[in-house]
Amino acid sequence: MKRIVAACLLLVTSSMALPGYPVYFKEQFFRLYHIHYIQYPDDTIENIYWLEQATKADFCNPLYALAKIPDEKHWERYRYLFNMHVDLKLIEQHLYLGSKFDKRVAYFYNAPWKRENLESLETAETAYRAALTYWNTAKEWALKAQGIRWTHLPEVQFWEDEAFRIAEGTLDYETIIADELARLARVRAAFEAMDEASY
Repeated sequence: MKRIVAACLLLVTSSMALPGYPVYFKEQFFRLYHIHYIQYPDDTIENIYWLEQATKADFCNPLYALAKIPDEKHWERYRYLFNMHVDLKLIEQHLYLGSKFDKRVAYFYNAPWKRENLESLETAETAYRAALTYWNTAKEWALKAQGIRWTHLPEVQFWEDEAFRIAEGTLDYETIIADELARLARVRAAFEAMDEASY
């Protein structure tokens, strides 16, 4: 009898909906961002949405930050690094999205689907250009963070590395995206040159 009661109780409690919690702060929205094993366009668009919400929200109390904040200088550097990292993730997600629609090579046997391929390239170009819009602000945040010396946030060391690479010029999404757009233009020209004799 006890087993039956326990089983019924387990069924009832497992079918009940758990209460949700409101999301207000940048760090909460950032935690909703995640990478899937296979990243479909819908997954990427979902990540872009959460990251965009993070850019608009306020920071949480320093007690709940993603790094230990002992004083105002660390708090200031943390905020700069956080904003920079979110912008870099937005760039990354737009590049992922563009790559799903990008035809890297215009093969002759794709000639029957010329119109569809050109539309796909247009979508990829839109995503790449959207990624480029975040680069200037990411650079600004990185340079502001680099301007605050003698503060270290070990919990977000990766963000500090990103800021250093941006300041040194070894991380340059502007060049990367320009190369992608130039290659995409060549592929588009190859598709536009195709006709009935191409296949």
